[in-house]
Amino acid sequence: MDEQFRFAVLGPVRAWRSSAEIDLGPPQQRLVLAALLLAEGSQVVSSELVEAVWGCEAPASAFGVLRTYIHRLRKALEPAGDTTVSVIRSTADGYQLRISPQELDLSSFRELLAQAEQARCAGDDQGVAGFLQEALSLWRGTALAGVRGDYAQAQRQRLEALRLSAQAIRIAAELSLGDHSEAAAELVRLVAEHPLDERFRELLMLALYRSGRQAAALDTYREARTLLANELGVNPGPALQTMYQRILRADTTLTTSPATTAPAQVPAPSSRNPVSAGASPVPAQLPPGLPVFVGRDAELAELHESTSGGTVVVSAVSGTAGVGKTAFAVHWARQVADRFPDGQLYVNLRGFDPVGPPVSPQHALRTVLESLGADAHRLPQNIDSLAARFRTLLTGKRMLLLLDNARDAAQVRPLLPGAPGCLAIVTSRSRLPGLVAVDGAHPVDLDVLSVPEARELLARRLRTGRIEAEPQAVEEIISRCARLPLALAVAAARAATRPALSLAAIAAELRENADGLDAFHDGDTAADIRAVFSWSYQALTPDAARLFRFLALHPGPDITLPAAAGLAALPLPRTRQLLTELVQVHLLEEHVPGRYTSHDLLRTYATELTHTLDPPHEVQAARRRILDHYLHSAREALTLTGERALITMAPAAEGVRVETFGADTDKAAAWFTAEQAVLLAAVEQASAHHYDVHTWQLAWAMANHLHWRGLWQEHEAVHHTAMAAARRLGDLTAQAHIHHGLSVVTAARDRGDEARVHAERAIELFTEVDDMRARAECSRTLSRVAEQQGDPETALAAAQQYLALHRTYADHDRDDTDDTDDADDSRGLRATAVALNMVGWSHSQLGQHQQALDHCRQALALCQELDCSTGAAETWGNIGYAHHHLGHYEQAVEAYRNAVDFSRRGDFHWMIAEALTRLGDAHLSFGQPNDARTAWVEALDIKEQLGAGGAADTEPLRTRLCRLADPGDSVTHVPAPRPNLLPPQRTR
Repeated sequence: MDEQFRFAVLGPVRAWRSSAEIDLGPPQQRLVLAALLLAEGSQVVSSELVEAVWGCEAPASAFGVLRTYIHRLRKALEPAGDTTVSVIRSTADGYQLRISPQELDLSSFRELLAQAEQARCAGDDQGVAGFLQEALSLWRGTALAGVRGDYAQAQRQRLEALRLSAQAIRIAAELSLGDHSEAAAELVRLVAEHPLDERFRELLMLALYRSGRQAAALDTYREARTLLANELGVNPGPALQTMYQRILRADTTLTTSPATTAPAQVPAPSSRNPVSAGASPVPAQLPPGLPVFVGRDAELAELHESTSGGTVVVSAVSGTAGVGKTAFAVHWARQVADRFPDGQLYVNLRGFDPVGPPVSPQHALRTVLESLGADAHRLPQNIDSLAARFRTLLTGKRMLLLLDNARDAAQVRPLLPGAPGCLAIVTSRSRLPGLVAVDGAHPVDLDVLSVPEARELLARRLRTGRIEAEPQAVEEIISRCARLPLALAVAAARAATRPALSLAAIAAELRENADGLDAFHDGDTAADIRAVFSWSYQALTPDAARLFRFLALHPGPDITLPAAAGLAALPLPRTRQLLTELVQVHLLEEHVPGRYTSHDLLRTYATELTHTLDPPHEVQAARRRILDHYLHSAREALTLTGERALITMAPAAEGVRVETFGADTDKAAAWFTAEQAVLLAAVEQASAHHYDVHTWQLAWAMANHLHWRGLWQEHEAVHHTAMAAARRLGDLTAQAHIHHGLSVVTAARDRGDEARVHAERAIELFTEVDDMRARAECSRTLSRVAEQQGDPETALAAAQQYLALHRTYADHDRDDTDDTDDADDSRGLRATAVALNMVGWSHSQLGQHQQALDHCRQALALCQELDCSTGAAETWGNIGYAHHHLGHYEQAVEAYRNAVDFSRRGDFHWMIAEALTRLGDAHLSFGQPNDARTAWVEALDIKEQLGAGGAADTEPLRTRLCRLADPGDSVTHVPAPRPNLLPPQRTR
């Protein structure tokens, strides 16, 4: 470049050519330049620039807007309009700002920090103070002032941390040079600005002491102690406490020794950090560590060495069941947790659960994304999109992820972070060779404990004197337990709770019960722990032993008190006592309040006992009770969270404790969320044991929840399982309901042809079994599917059939009973509103807009009477559509605004996006292009985040925006199509 440039980021983002300042444009454009400047000459890929400007929720138009920003920056930076010189160079997949280090204040700052570090190593305090004073003089206020967003804030905090460290080291150097009074005055200001930064308080104490103000120095410590206790609930750090003690005893070395309290080294800022750091919560999910952990020194040292670099590290911890993989991983994770300030995530993948399927990668990804603050309603469905969102959220962060009990590499791979500085710890009974070979995982194969380690484990759990008194018995216990940590822990617990029992007696019991759990054999390990588990089991009361056995029949992964009471057919108070008894002997764990789980080996042991001790008819009855518990509890919750006609169910078995929710809709919805994994497992277990009625009815009962959560893959899977059960039963009603459920979910997954086949078959079957109410619901679904396929005639006919059938069975219900309750009346009015609205919409699709308004206004009156925000949102949208096509643009804008408002009340993002799209159409027709653009941009952003409809769903919006941006092109108004099939009606 012929002309001299200067760029600044240590203050407002600015640029100069020679002495003339350059206009860098609006804040987002300045942010693009800032991201390129922070890379200090390195390439920045386009996706990272998009992340910097828009975060992880960038609109589809982001890359096009980015190109516009780059174009404008080039024009501003090109010297004297010389287009042959490009300051910003395009690379294969991004951009590079070509400047020399002396042209950027940050590069100059870094160079001065490096010179200060060289002076510090040489013992030159004068040089340290001088270089750092010059470095700090480059700052012109808050870094990156004038640009906003999570990325800018994260970079601002990073640079501010460097500035504060430089200040602390400079002041320490000046104190070593004897500038006590001036340093004290500056430190008083810094302590006031950064009251929780102990570095400045420590230096202030030293400066005051050297200035002859010992009492003021001690007061400074006491103020810090009070502040830290009140604000953080902690004591001052070791360095501050040490300074306090030295001042108390008037340590003479304080007046002569160098001030080494600040960081020993000036940390150089990283050359680039281009990805945003969102304001998501900081998870701390690591399970508690073992109170007694022994051995594994070599493995721990190996892992510490393997994670010393800056790249993403994956460590695969493998070993046989009971060898202590989870305990080891948690122990190590807690040792290094402070290196990962952005949080620690924990996921139990249940790869070898004895009764339930492994956790799917999709489900695990949704779980961790929600832990990181993602909105569950706006997560994409595709696993690749979920994994990409996960890696995006972790980019630029230092986070630890513990993936426990993995089945195989395929289950783990989508969950691996891609960001440098992150750590993934994976435990598995498999050695995961694919993860090692393909993903570079560091393998750690845990063997059983060595004899000295096993002896130490027993000694730390029991009295050392007791171990030393019976060395031969100790050696036999170690041998019989095969040095397996879990077996040793249970044996030690047995001995600890029976102090009068000699260790020789413990060894004798092991000797007599050596037939063992076959699953524990691994290579040369010739012992098992069935006998060890039996001690804890045999100490149980009969009722607790029975409950322990029956817990093996539960679908998993955890159980609540009401479910356990129903499983055992016992009262709630008695069941609570038994659960407490199981927890006390370590046969069960209350891992979160009110939810109980156990080690999978214990579940295997309980399963063996159940098959051996319990008569088949009792096992069948217990399994029936637990399935009844979830089926009837789901039905109770569904009465509050959905507007579906309820199916007929057999009464719950005697002893079942059905959950009750009163009129608390939120409690019912929360129950579905908490029990989601159990309900999915219950469908699989019911199918596996041929409880076919429970299988299809459970799938029916949980369909609303799965659909509204966007879990369409799970929704479809359980319905296919349910269809197999319904066909085994030969039950036409069951098959009809499952066809209806499959129609709903296939339409939601944009497979309209399949959805129509299922809907039409459901109508045929409901007609055959004479279920008018269910047939009406299927007509509603068929109307929406036909509309999705572009068949408005069929859609109108089906909607009219729905309205007619609904009115017929409503009249029939009133004739059959004299005392219809308020809830039934409310459901009937809602169904009428839905039917009227659908008929109105179908008329609009055929160009019959006045008929549409007539029907929709009737529907709106009912929605307003019922305070139904979802129905009101949809109806206002349909009214707006009719007005728009009648040329009533002002009325259309008003109606669509109402549709947006009511959609926001329900927090249904896809409805908000649809209403905003149509609002933009109306604004444009009304001659308000700026308002149209605002509405369309927000709608596009929401649809991109939902990701459900793919490019086909967002292309019309992108086309509208592109045409709007081109003054030479006219925008042809095409009202937005109806969205994909609506889930069953729900009230907020």
